Amino acid sequence: MMDWRETVSVAVDALRANKVRAMLTSLGVIIGSASIVLVVTVALTSKKFVLSQIESIGSNLVWVELVRRPDTPQPLSYEMTLEDLEAVKSIPKVIEVAGTRELPMAVVVGGVERPVNLVGVTNGYQAIRRLLVLRGRYFDPGDMEMRSKVCLITTQLTEKIFGQENPVGKSTRVGELTFTVIGVFRERVETFGLSDIQENSVLIPFTLMKYYTGDEVVRLLDAQAAKPEDVASVQRLVGQLLKSRHPSEAEYKVQTLTAILGAAKNISLALTILLILIAFIALLISGIGIMNIMLVTVQQRTREIGIRKAIGAARREIMYQFLVESLVISGGGAVIGILLGIAIPVTAQFFLPGSLRVPVSPLSVIVAFVVSCSTGLFFGYLPANQAASLEPVESLRYE
Repeated sequence: MMDWRETVSVAVDALRANKVRAMLTSLGVIIGSASIVLVVTVALTSKKFVLSQIESIGSNLVWVELVRRPDTPQPLSYEMTLEDLEAVKSIPKVIEVAGTRELPMAVVVGGVERPVNLVGVTNGYQAIRRLLVLRGRYFDPGDMEMRSKVCLITTQLTEKIFGQENPVGKSTRVGELTFTVIGVFRERVETFGLSDIQENSVLIPFTLMKYYTGDEVVRLLDAQAAKPEDVASVQRLVGQLLKSRHPSEAEYKVQTLTAILGAAKNISLALTILLILIAFIALLISGIGIMNIMLVTVQQRTREIGIRKAIGAARREIMYQFLVESLVISGGGAVIGILLGIAIPVTAQFFLPGSLRVPVSPLSVIVAFVVSCSTGLFFGYLPANQAASLEPVESLRYE
């Protein structure tokens, strides 16, 4: 029976006798294993970030707008109305509906006009868009019914107009009307202009848009499904409902986040696979380095191998000794690389915004360790087999 303790002890002693060479040999494994952990961590973080930006536009959202032909005037009967919103509310699995209309305007501050994006909103808009009111309050049903001249403004616009003062209760003039600011809001998650909320947005009750436009036309209709799996059916039913309520020539674009989310996930997966392949190439190169160093080591230790064989060491004991050396180099490098791969994102977390988390995948740690050790064993087999195949007499005569 082979004495495993002695085999491991001889292998470790051989590595300790050449510490610098062992460390340099394991450097490639350290880089490769750290790369796997970091690549997967970055991929997960970026995927989570991108999806959160897309999903923050609206939860389980279906949105509709009229397809406009630039060279063809379209009758008013094609436009969506508040009555369409009420009809959409009756669709099964629709839990919230909102309508909006945007209008470029200007606010007067100290005699100076600043461009703003005036957005008329109906009830339900805050729930669908998940707006966060930082100061004051949101519109109540009374504001909508009474056409109260009140508004909410973004945090960025607050700084431009009122500076460090609390804007709640103050007045601001937008076009021909003067509004009382009742709240300051922001998006719960930044969408960077992907939604109808801009840095200079001013929200007003939808009923007040008639003062500016002369009608109560809804340019964008949002419907929120109860669950993600209900989005497809809600999309189909909303399209059918609008077709039945308007002339057959009217065309509506009914969109969801499903296609965008699917595309983002596929892109993220493709990038992750590509980056992992690059990390595996680094491990492959490190494995070749281990093999080359071990082959040189076998040649340098030919006489030592001959002495061990002469005093009774079996062929497999010699082979296992060199395999253990390869495993220690690759396994030790893997552990150091994994620790580096974990330490970097953990440290980076302190410098990132509080809402952005950097998850370290346990699976990436396991894969990095297994692949690194397997690389060491695979590329260490040839030198180990060569060492085990040496003839004792020829080995002892080697100088």
